[in-house]
Amino acid sequence: MISSKSTQRELFDRALKHLQSRDPQAAADSCERSLRRFPESADLLCLSAKANIALKNVGIAKSRIDDAIRLFPDFAEAHERLGDLMLIQGRPDVARKAYEQAMRLDPTQANIHNKIARSRTLEEELANRRLQVAEAPGSRRRMAFEDEIAKASKLEKDGDPKSAEQIYREILTRDPYHVEAARLLAGVAVENKHYRDAEVFLLRAVTTAPDYARAWVDLCNVQGELHKFSDAVTSARKVLELTPDKAPSHMLYAGAIGLVGDHEEAVRAYENALKLSPELAGAFCAMAHHQKTVGLTDDAIASYRRAIATNSDHAEAYWSLANLKTFRFADAEVKAMEKLLSGDDLPDESRSQVLNALGLEYESRRDFRRAFANFEACNSIRRKSETYDPVKTESTYGRIIELFDKGFLSKKKGAAATEIKPIFIVGLPRSGSTLIEQILASHSQVDGTHELGDLDQVIDATRRKKKGKHVEFPQQLADLKPADWAELGREYIERTEIFRGDASYFVDKNPNNFVYIGMLRLAIPNAKIINAMRHPLDSCFGSYKQLFASGQPFTYDLTEVGEYYLQYRKLMDHWREVLPEFVLDVQYEQVVADVETNVHRILEFCGLPFEDACLRFYETERAVKTASSEQVRRPIYSSSVNLWRHYESQLETLIHILEPRLQDLPQADRPSIMAHADET
Repeated sequence: MISSKSTQRELFDRALKHLQSRDPQAAADSCERSLRRFPESADLLCLSAKANIALKNVGIAKSRIDDAIRLFPDFAEAHERLGDLMLIQGRPDVARKAYEQAMRLDPTQANIHNKIARSRTLEEELANRRLQVAEAPGSRRRMAFEDEIAKASKLEKDGDPKSAEQIYREILTRDPYHVEAARLLAGVAVENKHYRDAEVFLLRAVTTAPDYARAWVDLCNVQGELHKFSDAVTSARKVLELTPDKAPSHMLYAGAIGLVGDHEEAVRAYENALKLSPELAGAFCAMAHHQKTVGLTDDAIASYRRAIATNSDHAEAYWSLANLKTFRFADAEVKAMEKLLSGDDLPDESRSQVLNALGLEYESRRDFRRAFANFEACNSIRRKSETYDPVKTESTYGRIIELFDKGFLSKKKGAAATEIKPIFIVGLPRSGSTLIEQILASHSQVDGTHELGDLDQVIDATRRKKKGKHVEFPQQLADLKPADWAELGREYIERTEIFRGDASYFVDKNPNNFVYIGMLRLAIPNAKIINAMRHPLDSCFGSYKQLFASGQPFTYDLTEVGEYYLQYRKLMDHWREVLPEFVLDVQYEQVVADVETNVHRILEFCGLPFEDACLRFYETERAVKTASSEQVRRPIYSSSVNLWRHYESQLETLIHILEPRLQDLPQADRPSIMAHADET
C-alpha cells in the first residue's frame, strides 16, 4: 500500500502550489479539505496557518497553530508560524519568543535569525526607544556551517539533491561529528533507496548526540527498510524514552514492535498514542490491522469504523474493512464511498482503495458487472504508480533456467542439512498459500510466521559482495562454492530466528520465493517446497482483484498478470525437471474437495506425523497477516472455487493469453469461449 505519508505529501504539495502562485485563498481551501482527512498533519496545519495569515484570517490561523503545537510541541515550523501571527498582531515580544523556540528546535532555519532580529527591532520601536539592536542578525551563537546547511536544504527543496549531498559531505569532511549534516545526508540516501548508507550516517548522528530524538526516528525507519526489525525496535524505544508525551513516538514504537510479530504490544502502543491524541484516524486504522492479525475481528472492525468516524474520507479504513473478505458494508457505507469517488480532490491512492473496496462489496452482492468495473478502475490507477517490466521478468527467468541446470545443481552440492527445517510455500498470490500455511502451523512441530523477505535479502547481500562483476542476476552466484551456499543458508536461518518459536519446522510463505528454488536446494537441502496452485483463471483474477499493500506490480493489468503466470509455470516446470521430488504441488480445488487426504499428503511430504489439529486448522489461534486471515479462521468452503466464471465475458484477454495452459485442463474446467472456438 502506498503510505498515508505519501498521500499527505501529495495534498500538501497541491496546496503549496496555490500559495506559491499567490493564491492564498485557494491554498487555505485546499488545506481545509485535506485537514478533514489528516487532522493530525503538522505540515498541513502550518501551511493552513500561513495561508490564513496572508488572508488576515487571524482566528483560523491561531486555531491551526494551536492544534499543531498541541499535537507536535517540538515542531519548529509551528512556533515560527506563531511568531508570524503575533508579529502581524503587533505583539513582537511574543513573536520573538516563538521564533527563538523555533530556532532551538531547528537550528538549520537561518531565516529565523532575521525574524528574531525584526521582532527585536519592533519591540524597541514599540517601546519608543531608539537603541542599538541588542543582538543583530547572526551575532548569536550559530550552528557550525549553518549557511552551508541552509543552502543545501534549499537545493534539496529545489530538486537538486546531488548538489545538496556534496555540501553535506564537505561539511562532514571538515567536521566528522556534525550531527545535522549526517542526518540530512542520510535523508538524501533514503530518497535514493540507499538505506545502508543512510544507516551509517544516522548511527554516527545518534552516537554523537544520543538525545537527538529526530535522528532516532529516522534511524528506526531506515532499519525497518533494511529488515533490521530488532534494531528498529531498539531505536523506537529510545524515541519513546526521549519523548514519551508525543503520540507519534508511541505510533513509531507500535509500528516497529509489530514488525517483529508482537501485535498485542503494538495494539497497546496505539492505545497509548490515542490517549494523547484521540483524533488520530491513522492510529485507529493501524491498530485495527494488528487486531485483525491476531483474530480480534470485532475489535478491528470497530477500530476501522472509528477511523472513518474521526475522518470521514479515510479510504484506507474502507479498503481494510473490505479486505477482511468476510465483512459486508451497510448500504450507508457504500453510499459514503460512492460519494467520495464523486469528488475531485481524492488522491489516486485513496481512490484506488475505495474502488477496490466497492469491487469486493459488489462481488459479495453478486453484482459482478459493477464489481469488475470497480476492480478495473482501481487497477488502472494503481498501475501508473507501479514499475514492472515483463521483458525483464522473462529474460531473468531464462537466465535462471540456463544457470541452474542438473549439472550446476549437482556440481555445487555440499551444504549440510540444517537443524531447523524451513517449509517454503510458493506460487502466485491468492492461490491458497495461506490455507496451506494455516494447516501446517496447526501442527505442534511447526511455527507459522508470515511472508518473510529474508531470503531475498540474503541473496541480494550475497550478490552485492561480488564486486566488480557487472552481470545480471543470477550470474553473480555462478562461482559460489558449496561452503558459500551453506553460509547463505545459515544466514537465512539466523535472520528468521526473530519470527520463530522453538519448533523444529517453520513456514515461510512468501510466494515470490519460487524464483529461488534452485538456490534453496544448494543452500538448505533439507528445505521443503510446496507450490500452491489454483485454476489459472482463478489464480490470475484473484491476484488482479487484490489491491496489495506493496509488491506484486504485475497484478494490475490482465495482460501482464497472464504473461507473468506463464513465466511462473515455465520456471516451475524447470524445477520439477531438474529437482524431482523437491517440490510438492498442492491444488487448492483438491484441498477444498478432500481436506483430510491432502492434509495427510502435505504432512507426509514434510516428514511430519499426522496430527488431528491440522484438520481443525480454523481453530488455531495465531497471527495471520495476509488478506486471507479471516477466511482461514473458518472451516473449508467452496464459494471461491471457479469464481472466474462469473467474469468470463470480461476476461477474454486473459483467457487468450492463458490458452496454452487452459488447453491442458479437462474440458469441463475450460472457459466456454474456448469450447466455441474448438467447434468452429
